[in-house]
Amino acid sequence: MPKIIIKTILIIFAVLILTFGLWFGFVVSRHYTVPILMYHYINDQEPSRSRLGVSPKSFQRQMRFLKEHNYNLVTLDKITDLIKYKKRIPPKTIAITFDDGYIDNYTNAYPVLKKYNIPATIFVVINRIGKRLGQDEYMDWPQIEELSNSGLITIGSHSISHPNLSEVVSEDKLRDEIFASKRILEETLHKKVDFFSYPFGGVNSRARSLTIEAGYKACAGTNFPKDYPGDDIYALKRLRISENSKNLFIFWVETSGFYTYIKEHRDDY
Repeated sequence: MPKIIIKTILIIFAVLILTFGLWFGFVVSRHYTVPILMYHYINDQEPSRSRLGVSPKSFQRQMRFLKEHNYNLVTLDKITDLIKYKKRIPPKTIAITFDDGYIDNYTNAYPVLKKYNIPATIFVVINRIGKRLGQDEYMDWPQIEELSNSGLITIGSHSISHPNLSEVVSEDKLRDEIFASKRILEETLHKKVDFFSYPFGGVNSRARSLTIEAGYKACAGTNFPKDYPGDDIYALKRLRISENSKNLFIFWVETSGFYTYIKEHRDDY
């Protein structure tokens, strides 16, 4: 075969590969959501009674997996800036968060986070601090202050009493949940509180506007409608992690950056 024909075929093949690569990259980038993991309980009892629990053994394996596979483990503050300023998000970037402020976040999760030097944000409910409600026990103020001063843990607000904000009718009640929780945390911890987590993932335009007015830098939640914009820093999408993720292949899929899209659109096909 003449060299000119071989050269032409190679050029055409290279152009096709490049075109496919650009198309694939475009499709992939449209459906990528930086993974923000949401944990609740880290204990051996909760996984058997709800979908909100992860055993300490599974949690340690997951954190070790992220560390050993060179994930870019960053603060929620860093992810907020990357999204807000439309910067390129480095591959394998992940943030860790916890909701409610359970005591096992301090006794079981924090030692693991320290061991692997992984930053995290813990959202606490003001009226539950230092209390035991049924089987649930919550961190007290000294424990929260220790975490806040650790340089590794960021404390955020999860409201005063954990209502679904989208169902709160009273404007005063809504403001109290959003504004007062921030003020109490800042006065007690002596540092700015920049992040809010919507209880039950419940948010509407009123609640979102009030979090901005209150001075939060960003807000996080779950169960947003699938058409909710992925770059809204006042509605950061998170992935709920449960004991089902003890299988590290499932955990790898969940932390890929595409699981949010797959989950939101699985009924479309």
